[in-house]
Parts: sequence; C-alpha cells; structure tokens
Amino acid sequence: MTYFWIALHVVTVSLGLSMAVGTALSLSRHPHWFIRGWDFPRPLIASLAAISGIIFMLRFYNGGFWDIAFLAVMGLTVAWQIRRIAPYLPVMPRPVDWARRPRQENTLRIVSSNVMQENEGYQTWIDVVRAADPDVILALEVDAEWEKAMLSLRDDYPHVVAQPQDNYYGMMLLSRLPLVDPEIRTLVEDDVPSLKTQIEMRNGQTVTFYGVHPRPPEPIRDNHAEERDAEVVLLGREMKEVDGSVPTVVAGDFNDVAWSHTTDLFIQLSGLLDPRKGRGIFNTFHAEYPIFRFPLDHIFHSNHFKLVNLQLLDYVGSDHFPVCTELHYEWRAPEDQPEPEPSSDDVEEAQEKVERAAESQH
Repeated sequence: MTYFWIALHVVTVSLGLSMAVGTALSLSRHPHWFIRGWDFPRPLIASLAAISGIIFMLRFYNGGFWDIAFLAVMGLTVAWQIRRIAPYLPVMPRPVDWARRPRQENTLRIVSSNVMQENEGYQTWIDVVRAADPDVILALEVDAEWEKAMLSLRDDYPHVVAQPQDNYYGMMLLSRLPLVDPEIRTLVEDDVPSLKTQIEMRNGQTVTFYGVHPRPPEPIRDNHAEERDAEVVLLGREMKEVDGSVPTVVAGDFNDVAWSHTTDLFIQLSGLLDPRKGRGIFNTFHAEYPIFRFPLDHIFHSNHFKLVNLQLLDYVGSDHFPVCTELHYEWRAPEDQPEPEPSSDDVEEAQEKVERAAESQH
C-alpha cells in the first residue's frame, strides 16, 4: 500500500470515528459547551460519516470483523443524525398547515434579525427589511449606533421598544401595529434582556409576542449551557401557564439549533408549533460560511395560526440571515393543529434545569 493510500486509510477511519464519538457525546445532556456543541452540525456529521463509510467500503473493506464493525458504526451514526434532523425535511409531516385564503387583516408578518453588533451595513439592512414589508421587526445585538440607524424607520413603524446594549444582547422591536404593555425584562441573567408585549392585529385580535436572545455556552467564559437552557425553559413554562389559550408568537436567536433536546423541551413545555417542520431546515448562521450553517434563529407560534410564508432574507452584512415569517390567524386553526403536551419527565427536567441555573448564579 502506497503512502497515499495509507494516509487516506488513516484519515478515513479517524474522521469516521470522530463523527461517531461526537454523535455519542451528543446523547449526553451535560451542559458543557464541548458536548452541547455536537448538537449543531448534525447534517455535516451525517455527511462526513457517510463519506467515510463509502470510501472505506470501496477501497479498504476486506470482510474482517473490524471492517464490518467500522461500517456498522458509520451506518448507526448516519442513521441517528438523520433521525434527529428528519422532522425538518420536506417529505415529513407538517404540524402547521398552509393558510388557504389569507386575508390581510388576519395576517401578521414578522422579520427577526440578528444584525451583528459590529456590522456597519445599516442601510443594507434597512433596504432588505423594507423590501420584506413586515408588520413587526425584531432586531438583536442592537447597540446605540444601530438604534440610531433604525429610528429612520420610525415613520413606518411608530411603535418602538428598545434596549440598546454594547454587550451583544441589546434588542429593539419596531411595529406598525399597536403594542400593548410592552416590557423589557430579564429572566435569568441581568445583562441578557428579553421582551414581551401584546400586538394588536388589524382584526382587533391581541397576540402575545416574545423576543429572546439567550447567551450561548462558549469555550472561554460561560462554558456551560445552564443559563441558556433555563431561560428557554422558563419562557416555555410561562407561555403554557400564563398565556393559556392566548395566541402567542416567540421569535429570536436562541443560540441553539432547531433539533436540539432543549428546543424539543421548549416546544413541549410551551405547546407552540414550529412552522419549519416538514418544510426545510432554514439555516440562518453562519451567513458567510455555507458549509457551517445551522438553524439558530427561530420562530414558534401557538396553534391559532397557519402559515402564509416563511423565508430567509438576503445577506445584510451580519453573520445571521434575517428570517421573515407571515402567519394567518384563524379561529378554527386549533382544531386542525393539535398542540404538543409535556410529559411528566419534561416537567421534571425543566425544573432541574431552572434549579441548576439558579445555583450557578450564586
């Protein structure tokens, strides 16, 4: 065997086994960033494991025990990763139906965008958002400069809630529809705000809207996901317990992928629906690296709405693509779209996450 084939053999086996190890680590619910980070690149992991298996089978397979074992591990790795992302593939069932005859007075069109604090492409962002013509704009990572730039939209979006900050967690909500009792609040960390408001639709229906941007775990500091998970869990419990049957929408950069266990837990606790399921992954981050893109920016809604449109908008200079979602309120929609219900295990796990986060704050 030449040096080239020896090197290819080593690389193939090493790459495949590293994908298998990462997959095994992702089964753990430990909050450390290195473990939770394996939740993110599931399509990439599946692809690399499949490539490793194919190359090995075509060039190095000899029928021995370890050869069979390696291919079996690659097969299991690919199967598990596909299982996790499968709900978002276009061939899968859709928990949210298409709106058949949308009427403007019953629609709510929302753009959610992490603008990236360092991004100075203010006018590009404004042009892209204006072209989408939303009723409500949620902007994240807003500092004083971004707030100043966004105020040029004030003529069209007179209802504004703003919390500019220079720590990457400022936010701003602009709406052409009236806002009722808007508030900026903190659920877990004092320097990480979220917002809650009522939005009065054109038909007079009031919708509870939440904007969120929890802090992610990272290698240098805050290397555990406890605070992020706790904020998502608290939000989900509040929606279920406080809002009840009120039409509800939550949007923002969750700093977590759509197929993570925590996102699943949030859906179960809140009873909200994910309109992406059965329609596509809609990767929003990283906008500049096509291979390394994940769905971090989410929108969930109660079963009072059906879907008119869901799309990623053009590049705005940020590391995130904006997301535009148009929902249609239908009073009979809950009959067609049953909401998820949490199990007793979900409720118990949620409480444990909140308690762990509270302990870490002391």
